[in-house]
Amino acid sequence: QVQLVESGGALVQTGGSLTLSCTASGIALESYGIGWFRQAPGEEREGVSTLGGREGRTIYSDAVKGRFTISRDNAKNTVYLQMNSLKPEDPAVYYCAAVPLSQWLSPRLSPYVYDYWGQGTQVTVSS
Repeated sequence: QVQLVESGGALVQTGGSLTLSCTASGIALESYGIGWFRQAPGEEREGVSTLGGREGRTIYSDAVKGRFTISRDNAKNTVYLQMNSLKPEDPAVYYCAAVPLSQWLSPRLSPYVYDYWGQGTQVTVSS
């Protein structure tokens, strides 16, 4: 059974930093394309960042490029999202998702590409 569990969501001040974790069981994340997504109330789910392949190729949305960093620890079977310089527009429920590399289609920031999802973790930014 595949399970993705996000953690690390919290209340943080504008300009602050936060690191989210996504730990998998039932799959080896190094063999999967991984995506971080976020969804604010009343909004569609938005792709934030992706990582996949042995070379660990990454993609970032324009909204977070230069502020967020995605990384992976194969030994811990965990993917991280380091979020710096948090802005008032960043609050949302953040989700991680996975799909086998062989099925990792473009556009990779689209939520429809991914098969497995975590339950989400809430990020709140205060001014």
